[in-house]
Amino acid sequence: MQLLVTRPAREAAVWVQQFQAQGLHAVALPLIEIGPVDDTTTRDACLAQLQAQLQTHKAHGAHHYDAVMFVSANAVQFFLPPGMAWPQHRPVRAWSPGPGTARALLDAGVPPGQLDSPSEEAGQFDSEALWQIVAPQVHPGHRTLVVRGQDGPASPQGQGRGHGRDWLARQLQAAGGEVDFVAVYTRHAPRWDARQQALAQAAAQDGSVWLFSSSQAVLHLQQCLPGLPTRYWQAARAVATHPRIADAARAAGFGVVRLSRPTLDDVVRVVASIESGA
Repeated sequence: MQLLVTRPAREAAVWVQQFQAQGLHAVALPLIEIGPVDDTTTRDACLAQLQAQLQTHKAHGAHHYDAVMFVSANAVQFFLPPGMAWPQHRPVRAWSPGPGTARALLDAGVPPGQLDSPSEEAGQFDSEALWQIVAPQVHPGHRTLVVRGQDGPASPQGQGRGHGRDWLARQLQAAGGEVDFVAVYTRHAPRWDARQQALAQAAAQDGSVWLFSSSQAVLHLQQCLPGLPTRYWQAARAVATHPRIADAARAAGFGVVRLSRPTLDDVVRVVASIESGA
């Protein structure tokens, strides 16, 4: 049985190595390409504000951030420059939706005491799980910066803001907080070569299992294999790491979709259950 890992190339390589160490025949087939944004004006301005908070308790009066939410490890990589000290004169909380992003923040030098993230034992890693932890911090006037990606080239209307889910922002605003957004990386559909095209077409019907960690990966799969009817995927099998991703896979036509926590052990367990027919 073949497991197709659809994460971006750098992350997929790590997961494939870990799955292979568990005895799985894992293959990387990235469905999302990550790159920097063309216009870094907004990113540079937000970063300058954080760096100003390194120098003073007041941080230019009221224009300070109380928390910075990073949607992914890529957000950390493309926003924080190497060696930047995290503001502590006026402590800024760093928010993470899951362990992978939390590890990236710690590696970037964020003090553990200023980091908020769902525990590795949490049932789900997402904005909803994070909100349960950080809600008590939010008060009228609380300012949060959300660092995220954007889908493809920025549109004139969404320049610099990104297109991620705004659920957390709505909760913050309902509690009286203010929210700024900055997009620091782009997510594109990959350009597949003939080998990857053939691999994907075969994997739709040969019993392979697709691992989806993003609804966008499902969308990109449809873009990379245009013209295939939904019924083509009826024999296809998938593991999804969030209910919304599972819904996207089912809507694309996948006949078997199982939900898993986004951890190595849980994915291995769910893949084994698919293989056994349990």
